[in-house]
Amino acid sequence: MNRVVTHELIHAFDHCRAHVDWFDNFRHLACSEIRAASLSGDCSFSSEAARLNFGLKQHHQECVRGRALRSILAVRKIDTAEAEKIVDEVFDTCFNDHAPFGRILHGAKDAKFAHRHYENRDRYYANL
Repeated sequence: MNRVVTHELIHAFDHCRAHVDWFDNFRHLACSEIRAASLSGDCSFSSEAARLNFGLKQHHQECVRGRALRSILAVRKIDTAEAEKIVDEVFDTCFNDHAPFGRILHGAKDAKFAHRHYENRDRYYANL
């Protein structure tokens, strides 16, 4: 349940921060889906193990790419080749955007560090 809520809250964050055009710009949709799949824990090791999907090299990235692609195909009438092209175009930029957490959360320890980072966000700028 937490992952679903986190996934949807990342979409809400993107909507407010980036003014996403959900209906006409497939790149916006792809970017938000990439971020949501990566940051919500949809592709965490425990989630993938429960689905019996195992991989060692670049598995997180491939999972995120696949989930974003399936999500776009599920909500928009677009052919697979075009959807893959769009996901590939925006993947690197969107995958590396970790806002609002500052990191990919793999567990409670990462969430604790992200919260500490959030609490200290103004300290750097206050001392300039």
